Amino acid sequence: MKVRKAVIVAAGLGTRMLPASKVIPKEILPVVDTPAIQLIVEEAIASGIEEIIVVITPGRTLVLDHFNPAEDLERHLEGKGKHDILHMLRKTNRPAKLTTAHQHQPLGLGHAVLQAREAVGNEPFAVFLPDDIIDAKTPCLRQLLDVAEKHDAPVVALLRVPKSELSKYGIVAVKPAGERLYQLTGMVEKPTPDKAPSEFAIMGRYVLPAEIFGLIEKSKPGAGGEIQLTDALLALAEQRKIYGYEFEGTRYDLGDRAGFIMAQVGYGLKRPEVADRLRAYLDTVASRKS
Repeated sequence: MKVRKAVIVAAGLGTRMLPASKVIPKEILPVVDTPAIQLIVEEAIASGIEEIIVVITPGRTLVLDHFNPAEDLERHLEGKGKHDILHMLRKTNRPAKLTTAHQHQPLGLGHAVLQAREAVGNEPFAVFLPDDIIDAKTPCLRQLLDVAEKHDAPVVALLRVPKSELSKYGIVAVKPAGERLYQLTGMVEKPTPDKAPSEFAIMGRYVLPAEIFGLIEKSKPGAGGEIQLTDALLALAEQRKIYGYEFEGTRYDLGDRAGFIMAQVGYGLKRPEVADRLRAYLDTVASRKS
């Protein structure tokens, strides 16, 4: 299963991050100084993706504007001799082939993915949820693509989550299929802990075949009238094997206030220019609590 295209679902209303997301899409909110959408695009490119389709809400184009050249700013930086910053800025200018698809109503993840059908065409593709930022030595999507190519099968990213958080995610029933690898035998959307079939949650990375679009079309809306991707995955699992891979890396949930702050700390500690000051501050916070 060779994958050239990726779909980034960036059409949500970002209600969990209001009021910050009232005007600014949550995908533009920074991790230290880098917008989340840029981290996702960089992961896609590093994984070998050639074309990216961004699903957005009509009129909310800031997500794509970030990747357009800022000619006045570039001239200013060049005139000031700030070449390092200029180089960093220019790296964001259309780093890949970017196209858009539109979701006019927030009718669920499955519905959002379906809007990219024409742009994807009849070939396998990857899906990113930009709320999930994954810091990994080998990009998370690349880990999944290696599995997909080896087994010629769809694959989703899996993360073990605490029992107290099972009701926040789509939880899968699995059977071992290799190192860190599992075959999916069932899925439950946001179960109570006593109904959860495992401790594995699907995170925001998928490698899917084109036939998923037809299965999404046949899916019936659930709670709130939303069309869930989980239902289409369940139908796909009846037709062929689907794998889940327990990826290596640290995942941050940028759609959650605590997760957003944790991402600032985690990525900040990796930045030499701020790490020492940040670490010293964290030490003072810890000492105050004690």
